[in-house]
Amino acid sequence: MQILLHVCCAPCAVYPLEQLGLQGHEVTGFFYNPNIHPYQEFRRRIEAVKQFGEATGHLFEIEERYGLTEFLQRVVFHEQERCHRCYDMRLQKTVQTAAARKIEAFSTTLLYSKYQNHQQIIARCRQLAEEYGVRFHYEDFRMGWQQGIDASLSMGLYRQPYCGCIYSEQERYDKQFRRPRKQPEHTGVT
Repeated sequence: MQILLHVCCAPCAVYPLEQLGLQGHEVTGFFYNPNIHPYQEFRRRIEAVKQFGEATGHLFEIEERYGLTEFLQRVVFHEQERCHRCYDMRLQKTVQTAAARKIEAFSTTLLYSKYQNHQQIIARCRQLAEEYGVRFHYEDFRMGWQQGIDASLSMGLYRQPYCGCIYSEQERYDKQFRRPRKQPEHTGVT
């Protein structure tokens, strides 16, 4: 099956791309992350995705336009639901791209992270699949969390210290604003 895989960063793509490849899927990575701040961080993540693609032969389409303005327009004054709005922005662009290119399915590396809201991502992907007529390929990539980390370290890929947005950067470095880390969810969702 052809799958357009939204890629949040190179390290999070390692395990999902490996797994989908082993299952025989034809996967194209799609880097679209207007949430990443600052600009230099955005560029570092793009370069890491390119490095990963060159090292492994995986195909990536990269949106290199810095979309911070659009991201902020969606989240300012809605900070309590910023992650949901951020997921929506990136997933909607992914499924729209898949539909326009007649790609059979889409998925996301957000399903790899133990720190993202797994259930919320699944629910939104299912809604978008129905809305756009593109299959959502669900897989719980969290099972390969450590394997992906180990592989990305061995490849020398840049590993970012925070999720990506201006708010997560502040939470990472300003202890006054640090949110407690979510514990990994372990559900049998399929």
